[in-house]
Amino acid sequence: MSSWKQIIPGGIITISIGLLALLLYPIFPIKLGSVIVSLLIGIILGNSFKLPENTNQGVNFASSTLLELSIVFLAFGFSYSEISKLGISSFFGIALMVLILLIATYFLAKYFKCPSNTGFLIGFGTTICGSAAIAALMPSLKDSKKEDVAISLAVVNLMGTIGMLIMPAVIQQLHLGASESALLIGGGLHSVGNVAGAAFSISPEIGEAALTVKLARVALLTPGLIFFTILINRGENTSWKQYLKLPWYLIAFIAVTIITSIFTFETAYVNDLKNTGHFILTVAMAGIGLKVDFRKLLSAGKRGIRFGVVIFIIQLLILGILINL
Repeated sequence: MSSWKQIIPGGIITISIGLLALLLYPIFPIKLGSVIVSLLIGIILGNSFKLPENTNQGVNFASSTLLELSIVFLAFGFSYSEISKLGISSFFGIALMVLILLIATYFLAKYFKCPSNTGFLIGFGTTICGSAAIAALMPSLKDSKKEDVAISLAVVNLMGTIGMLIMPAVIQQLHLGASESALLIGGGLHSVGNVAGAAFSISPEIGEAALTVKLARVALLTPGLIFFTILINRGENTSWKQYLKLPWYLIAFIAVTIITSIFTFETAYVNDLKNTGHFILTVAMAGIGLKVDFRKLLSAGKRGIRFGVVIFIIQLLILGILINL
């Protein structure tokens, strides 16, 4: 009971920041989302005031345990049955793109000398599904710092927002068909929100198809995480059993997605669970933001942005090749 009492002070602060972010994010001129707004509020407060010592455990709980828990709840938004709409050839094309991008991320992150695990997180978030992918990978990385998460979230959301604003105009100039447009948007933009914003601005048909492509990328979260973890840790004295030992939240993520693929649940119920996961992730980002050193964030951010631009361009080039096959 005493441990929960120690969590309460920091928990109250992170939950308050999360609620504030939910109130504020709709009024921002650009679509940042509550997750990023919560992170920004946390960074500002954490670098402006020294938090009392009795808040540390609660803040750490939010930035670690709640981060993992949010992945489980967000799984209610994914269903493997949606992939059947895409077709086998298109799915394998997306899977090939994911494989190439993860390998490119591994080598280019070292070439660009991205600080700590920043490059790995940016590349994985760009490849799979933005913030949720970063949240899923972060606990699996050794010596990961709060600044790594802050930089990667900022870069991935910046690239996604720019792509969401520019891509519809580019697609219309190129006179691409509906299927090609959906593949480019659903396979190229970072978050589900980015995909929906760009695709539905062109047409409902492209919007639905692009979201299906995006869900195919999301479905590759678990195999992508296993492959990427093996790639990062290769050369170390680690057994294959250790590589395949999934963290609890990914096991739960797989279980939930299988259940939602087999059984049909009421839409309102599923939406409530998804919204719960989104709020938990928002609170977790408040905890991460409160621990971020702003000076370290600025010094490391430039290399993160350069890397984010390069990996995004590579992603678009691969999709361009797939479209022309």
